Amino acid sequence: MSISRIMKWITGIFEALLGFPILGGAFIISNLWGPLFVMLVLHIITLILSRRDGGATAGSIIGILTSLIGWIPGIGMIMHLITAVVLIITGMMPDNQSGD
Repeated sequence: MSISRIMKWITGIFEALLGFPILGGAFIISNLWGPLFVMLVLHIITLILSRRDGGATAGSIIGILTSLIGWIPGIGMIMHLITAVVLIITGMMPDNQSGD
């Protein structure tokens, strides 16, 4: 399993946790929106690794958008959940170059 696939699983799980109603929002607000910045950095890293490995990049791109608009209540929660699903699904798919 490539590093990019592992990062997709990690970021997918984190996005799912941030998408939990009330708890995810409370965590983000109580940490002064810091988790959104951390996720932005992780999604950029995952995007770079995915491109290098020839894997799907849609989850990381959606994750970057989610990190930028995740501060909006309701929309942020929905975007976190959508991003989590896309990242986990693409994390199950093999990369083009690795042959997994």
